[in-house]
Amino acid sequence: MEFIVEKIGMSRTVSIPSIPVTLLKIVPAKVCEIKEDKALVAYANGKKINKALEGMQKKYGLSKEFNRFAELKVANTEPGDLTIDPLKEAKKVKLTFKSKGRGFAGVIKRHGFAGGPGGHGSRFHRAPGSIGNCEWPGRVQPGQKMPGHYGNKNVTVNAEVVEFDENMGVLVIKGSVPGANGSLGKVRIVK
Repeated sequence: MEFIVEKIGMSRTVSIPSIPVTLLKIVPAKVCEIKEDKALVAYANGKKINKALEGMQKKYGLSKEFNRFAELKVANTEPGDLTIDPLKEAKKVKLTFKSKGRGFAGVIKRHGFAGGPGGHGSRFHRAPGSIGNCEWPGRVQPGQKMPGHYGNKNVTVNAEVVEFDENMGVLVIKGSVPGANGSLGKVRIVK
């Protein structure tokens, strides 16, 4: 079973020893159409609207706030509100979020290079250094760690469920989760 979630932020448990946890809010969704192995699900995100979305909302009888659609594996057997019952027994989940975008980054930030000495006129501070080989092969090898775009990629992690609050719709996950607070992601129940 899969669910759309919003990352609230991090906290910790009150128990001893304390466990760092991430709080995820289940986004309310409606199942529009059930296919063989997946279902078309509508959820609210922002104010985006166009004629194609208006047509989908009219087709499935949705209100204006349901303006995003996704295909998910669901427990529902017929269209309606997305059931969150499978989360009550969930122990392990897979989380897919978009990591924080860091733009164009150098090798120290992107790959953890050490850099050179800071003083005494070294002129080698945060540069990558030599990147090629000798006469053979006489070129830069593919996969060389260089400066470039860092972050803003889909990242999937395995996580352990600490608790699920059904009334508030909050899933408590052990440890950290990629992405910024307020970002949307996907949760898939593993067992």
